[in-house]
Amino acid sequence: MMQKLLAACLTAVLITAAIPATSQTVPDAETIAKLATPDTKDAIVKIYTYHDVPDYQNPWSRRGTFASTGSGCIIKGKKILSNAHVVSDQTFIQIRRYGEAKRYQARVLSVSHAVDLAILTVDDPKFFEGATELGIGDLPKPQQEVLVYGFPLGGDTLSITKGVISRIEHQVYSHSSSRFLAVQIDAAINPGNSGGPAIVSNKVVGVAMQGISQADNIGYIVPAPIIHHFLTDLEDGTYDGFPSLGMVMQNVENPDLKRKFKMGEDQTGVLVVRTIRNSPARGTLEEGDIILSVEGHPVADDGTVEFREKERTSMSYYIQEKQVGDKLNLQVLRDGEVKDLTMTLDQPLQADQLVAMETYDVRPRYYIYGGLVFCPVTVNLLHSWGKEWYSSAPVELVSLLGHNYLYDEEDEVVILLKVLAADVNQGYQDISSWAVNTVDGEEVISLSQMVDLIERDSDSPFITFGNEFGQEITLDREKVSDAHEDILRTYRVPEDRYLEAWWPWGEKR
Repeated sequence: MMQKLLAACLTAVLITAAIPATSQTVPDAETIAKLATPDTKDAIVKIYTYHDVPDYQNPWSRRGTFASTGSGCIIKGKKILSNAHVVSDQTFIQIRRYGEAKRYQARVLSVSHAVDLAILTVDDPKFFEGATELGIGDLPKPQQEVLVYGFPLGGDTLSITKGVISRIEHQVYSHSSSRFLAVQIDAAINPGNSGGPAIVSNKVVGVAMQGISQADNIGYIVPAPIIHHFLTDLEDGTYDGFPSLGMVMQNVENPDLKRKFKMGEDQTGVLVVRTIRNSPARGTLEEGDIILSVEGHPVADDGTVEFREKERTSMSYYIQEKQVGDKLNLQVLRDGEVKDLTMTLDQPLQADQLVAMETYDVRPRYYIYGGLVFCPVTVNLLHSWGKEWYSSAPVELVSLLGHNYLYDEEDEVVILLKVLAADVNQGYQDISSWAVNTVDGEEVISLSQMVDLIERDSDSPFITFGNEFGQEITLDREKVSDAHEDILRTYRVPEDRYLEAWWPWGEKR
């Protein structure tokens, strides 16, 4: 659905694993006995991760190893459920069970960065001896009590906190900047709690995910339906992700707007503004359609649906229930006539974005020519401007997130990130964050395609890069060739390119 710049900027408030310590409600023995069993503790683990994050300002390098801790729980099949952000960009992982001293080396089996979930395992069978396996429960209800297990900072032993479900609706997941169903609780989620289970009736009803840095005791958990979707998706051995309808919509709350699109007094829905290239919506939905219902569930004028009695959230709820490849039924109003439509949700969420949102466990793509460092614009790159990136990064790059969809043939925005100063690029050495629109007059639609344009045979001794304002950068091809190896050696760049990357939905861009 529509993801605006504001949603991306919410990551400044919603944070994972960097939450100031807050007061915690310690449950009494009666509460613990009601919600869990003594064996529950035997399923809780502490995760020790060493990370090495890429340096997007110098995309051939990394920023250096750092350590963090998180939590998790053992589930069926000798698997460990935790957060994706606990193990993202990992180089080495160890896991320790509750009540034990020994750490075991672990590895990641599957990960969904979109919904901040990961499955790990330990190859040494001794690790699982006598362990409890927790089942996955159902979506909890508002005002229901939960227990959150984990290993927050401030000590090394297991912590159990009590919370109450206060809100269930779609929220921005800070790890991916995507909107999914989330459960808000008043139990403190502090650094180290991430990945720990929220327990009701000895079942996992959610995984501790993030908190709000400017509020006390407001935390969010990844709810059971999202966990079930993730685990079901993995049953065939391949992670496909969550599907996307692939359209931009507008709420229809204004009475005159409703009249314009011939809506009856008892009809509610949302307006289809645009459809995204290569999306399920393209060719099925039309601009000006009013979506009245999704899977038989009426859509309100504000874009919400009822998922339980008197509980509402985004209409994405019934889309994200589906697996990639499933059919989706819609009822739309088109020119005053009600139509029933069916489409195949064959495109994963985030595959329809011009600027890739947060990605992990992949190398940045880049290309160096004549000391000019080219790369695509991604949210990872924007984060390289610091915690306040949405105000410190170049505004022309941040503004791309305002309408971050694939409308035309452009697959991504390619920029000249920086210049490695050398004689061959004299006069261009102060240029940075310069969007490349053309190479020798031909339009640039992706980094890989731009490389093909640069390296094709040409009779011209020059190569010219252009931007949208008509400015040009011209280099001598022979001089670039002669200076190439010396530039790489001077700046200790091991290779002049890295073009292959695996994206969250499992396909090469």
